[in-house]
Order: sequence, then structure tokens, then C-alpha cells
Amino acid sequence: MIDGKLLAQMFLSGANNLYNNRRIVDELNVFPVPDGDTGTNMSMTAQNMAKSLLEVQSDSVTRIADVMSFATLRGARGNSGVILSQFFRGIAKSLKGKSECDAHELAEALMQGSEVAYNAVMNPTEGTILTVAKAAAKAAVSAENDILAVFTAAAQEGNETLSRTPDMLPTLKKAGVVDAGGQGWVFVLEGVLYYLQNNKIVECDKKDGSEEPQKSESAQKKVSDQNIKYIYCTEFIVEKRQKGADVLSFKRAIEKTGDSMLVIDDDDIVKVHIHTNNPGFVLENAIKLGTMINIKIDNMKHQHQSLIENEEPKEEEEEEEKEFGFVTVCAGGGIAKIFKDLGADAVIEGGQTMNPSTDDILSAANGINAKTIFVFPNNKNIILAANQAMEISKKHIVVIPTKSIPEGVCAMMKFNSEKSADDNEKAMNKAAQNVTSAQITYAVRDTESEDKVIKKDDILGLVGGKIQEVGKNPDDVLFDLLEGIVTDDSEFITIYYGEDIEEDRAEKTAEKIENMFEDAEVFVKYGGQPLYYYVISVE
Repeated sequence: MIDGKLLAQMFLSGANNLYNNRRIVDELNVFPVPDGDTGTNMSMTAQNMAKSLLEVQSDSVTRIADVMSFATLRGARGNSGVILSQFFRGIAKSLKGKSECDAHELAEALMQGSEVAYNAVMNPTEGTILTVAKAAAKAAVSAENDILAVFTAAAQEGNETLSRTPDMLPTLKKAGVVDAGGQGWVFVLEGVLYYLQNNKIVECDKKDGSEEPQKSESAQKKVSDQNIKYIYCTEFIVEKRQKGADVLSFKRAIEKTGDSMLVIDDDDIVKVHIHTNNPGFVLENAIKLGTMINIKIDNMKHQHQSLIENEEPKEEEEEEEKEFGFVTVCAGGGIAKIFKDLGADAVIEGGQTMNPSTDDILSAANGINAKTIFVFPNNKNIILAANQAMEISKKHIVVIPTKSIPEGVCAMMKFNSEKSADDNEKAMNKAAQNVTSAQITYAVRDTESEDKVIKKDDILGLVGGKIQEVGKNPDDVLFDLLEGIVTDDSEFITIYYGEDIEEDRAEKTAEKIENMFEDAEVFVKYGGQPLYYYVISVE
């Protein structure tokens, strides 16, 4: 019979084996972009479980299974991590109420884990981790009622099914790889099998069995004010005198007087935000459009100095619950600042290369005193974790399933505090769907995509996650990419330049884009994002 102690040691060994081989899994990424982190996401999810298993002392199978389920649920990162957590959720459900179990009951638990994982994915695809885990579980159920035989069969069938995944998914065959998530699950099964064969847990190749913690924006309160070029944060709303008010001329008049400018033309009103040294000039031009309300001008240098002088925590009265709160995920100081300017209460650092966990999102939401909290994942690989946070939170969380930074920005710009949560959800979802997002990055390995031969270090232009352009220079690829996505109906082109692009270069690039597309308004903003030279928004 299998007790809780044995179950814990088995899966602790499996989690460690996955961690030790995480780089192999990362390198199986089909896309040659520098964010292939399936191994990282799965291993960090599993290591959260490993840490919990080391802390709990119990002989109960139910208790250990519940610990594994809860730890992976809270620690889930990326789509692969969320799917992994669903396996353990199904295992815990199957083993509920058992102090011990036999090998066949554990095999049945693997099968239920597979079923729960399948049900958690809206459109399950064959040739992925789901296929591998299901085949492994079937083999386990068909094996003799012996724990070694069960996991021998599971690991063997898992490997054989994994080798066939390229025949199930053409994208895998073209890239010459097996499914990354499936490989991750096989490493877990092989780690369990190693323990059963050797009565020894696979050793984790780091001391504490955990990754370096992420630095969240909220933890970095001390910043130098020497970079505050424009002192006054100026915000207001203009109630238009007439619908045909010339908002475009107003934008052109003030854009050179500051930065972090956002001018949102929304039917009968215009929302304005800008950092400037001359708020009077901005207001003088705004009054030509109509009546100004909700005017707010803050001295950012004064605010910063007050923050430094008052670092010691003080007792504060509990703030009144507000109607709406916002959590957003992004990488890059410039992009984080844009989201804060748009009203984000919490900005979680992460995105392409470091997906935040379910618990990171949950903690951020729990720190906001609001009736409804909107979460913007801004990455397709974070949406499942955000949904999982929504499901387990006691707060009213609404996930706007944004897949890119431009989608997140456009969605937040559409927010209207006068409307209901449901109306805002609809409006923000619609806004996110009406923007075209693109990115310029580089290839991390040789590969082929569609009809394109790609070499390591080539510059890639991506639209909607698909490689559209390949070249040698980021600016050239950007220009070629824009030629394909900017249409006669395009009104706004926004370029967020990354940490590897100098401001002068970005400004010159924007000037050329303005000459290319004279009918569109072109904005260039510092994003500071890693790995991606440019992130592009076309509306």
C-alpha cells in the first residue's frame, strides 16, 4: 500500500527531475523567439509543490494529494503550469478520503488528473501534454497492481507517445521537436520512477529548490528623481462644445510640451493626461475644445521627495472601498509607467520571459480595496493563470483576456468610471479586439516557419504571434512589417521601444514612419521591455 509519506517522496523526486531538465524543455519551444519558457513555468510550478511537500509531515494520502493540488494551483505559471496544476487537482479529487491507496487506485488518480486537465482547456489540442498524460495514465491503469509496474508502464508509454507528437502537430514536425509540455510531464514520471527503482529522491541541482523571486514594481519604492524631466502630472476631462471638435490639432499642439501623453477622444468628452512643465499651455489649448472638469495637477518631484522622507510606515485609516481596481502584467519600466498613468493599482512585473503565478495575480488583486478588480494579463500565456486566480479569489475579479501590451493599453483607455462593471467589461474586450499588435525580436535558433528559412540571431517581425517578416536589422523589419499591417483606415501607430533601443534612434524611426504613413498619427514611447526591440500598436 502507498501512504502519504511514500506519495510525497515519489512526486518530490518527479518535481526535482523536471527542474533539473527544465532547460531541455525550454529549448523545445516551436517558435524561435527568446521566450520559450515551458520548462521554466512547469518547473517553478512543480517546485512550489516540492517546497510544500518538504514542509508537510503526514502519512495520509489525502493530505499529501491536497497539498500537491493546492501548491500547484497557487504556484501555477503560464499555460503549462496551469495545466500541470489541473493534473494534481484531479489526482487529489480521486484520492479524496483515503489514508492509503494501492497502485491501481493511484493509476486511476492519474487518469482522473488527465481528465480534469482536458476539461480545463477550452479547445484541447492533440499532440500536446494532454495527449501524453492521457496515454501514460491509460498504460498505468492497464498495468499490474504494483507501484513499480504502474510507473514503468506510464513512463514508457509517455515517452512513446511523446515521440509521436510531431506526427500529430505539423508545427512540431516542421520545427523538428516534440511537444515541450509533454516532455515536461515525462520528466516528472521518470523522476517518480527513479525513486521507486532506487529508493532515492532525485536531487535538485540547487540548494533551496526555488527560483530567484521576482521584483515587483511595488517593491521598488526608491527611485531617483533625476529622471523626472517633466514636473507636473496634468489630468482633466473636456466636455466638448460640439462633436466635431478638433482633438487632433489639440494633440499636436501639446505633444511636444511633455511626455506620457494620453488623449482619449471618447464621444462627447476628451480625457487628457500629460507630464509637462507648462500645464497652463495645455489648459489654454484644451479650453478651445470645451468645458474642463476634474482638473488635477500634481508636482511629481514634490511627491517623490515626500515618499523618500516618509519611508517609515505610519498607521493609516482604512481607505474606503472604491468601485473599480486594476491589475496589469507587463515587462519594462516605461510600459509599467504607462499602465500606472492609466490607473493601474498594481503592476506585476512579468510577461514574455517570466510569467507571474496564479498566486502573484491573486496577491495583487487582494491588495486592492475595490468592489470589482479588472485583470489584464497582456500575454496569451498568462490568461489561464489569471482565470485561475479569478476562480479561487473571494474578490470579484474580471479578467480581460488581453494577449499583448497594445491590447491592454487600448482596453484600459476605454474604461469609463460612470459605467457598470458589465458595460466596462464589454467595452474593454471590444477595444482589445480592435487593435493590431506586433513585435520585433530576434531568433534564438535556426528553424523554418511557413515559407521562411530562419537563422539564429535573425530579426523577426511578429503579428498576432505569427512570424511575418525576417531580416537583419530591427528598423528595416519594423518598416516592412508596418507596410503589411497599416491600412487606409489606420488612424494611430504607437511604437514602444525596448531597453536595447536608444531614444534618438527611436525618434528617427518614428519620423520615417510618419513620412511613410502621412494620414496616421505616430507616437513613440519608451517601453523599456527586454528582448523585444519594438512593440507596435496599430489602431
